[in-house]
Amino acid sequence: MTVSLRAPGAPEAAALFLRPWRDEDAEPLIEAYRDPVLRQWTRIPVRDAAEAGSWLETQRQGWETGERLSFAVFEEGAEGREGPLVANAVLKRSHLRDGNPEVGYWTAAPARGRGVAPRALQALTDWAFADRGLARIELLHQVDNLASCRVAEKAGYRYHETLPALPPSFPLDGHLHIRESR
Repeated sequence: MTVSLRAPGAPEAAALFLRPWRDEDAEPLIEAYRDPVLRQWTRIPVRDAAEAGSWLETQRQGWETGERLSFAVFEEGAEGREGPLVANAVLKRSHLRDGNPEVGYWTAAPARGRGVAPRALQALTDWAFADRGLARIELLHQVDNLASCRVAEKAGYRYHETLPALPPSFPLDGHLHIRESR
């Protein structure tokens, strides 16, 4: 897989590189998942090498089927190389032209509050509209995830409606945000 995206840096922030996950990303992935805030909002645990391997295999399979196009997000390091892992950005159900493709993301603890998630989401969304030919993409989050609501708005996803809870996976109501291609 040779897909690689670049999100420009804000005046005070480094550029971001997005590329499909690789086996060598296991250690940074485990480190990111040590954060209790990240674990609060994700459903699949990644505590050790075995769980990281399983998670990475799920991402690989997602690319093969088009069901889950997941990108590791890195800040630009020295000499324009990949720096530290700062986030994950994913396009789910990308093969649906008339259905409901959806984006998701998480941000590693050291990168929060620096505009990483909105910039990564913006790059992924632009790519999905241009390369995948999508016209509409959804973003869902639980109502108590205020940070995700801010990210959605910063990345141009408009609040659409509040959806009822679907326990046990989604114990609280959720916000649906939508972005349409221009």
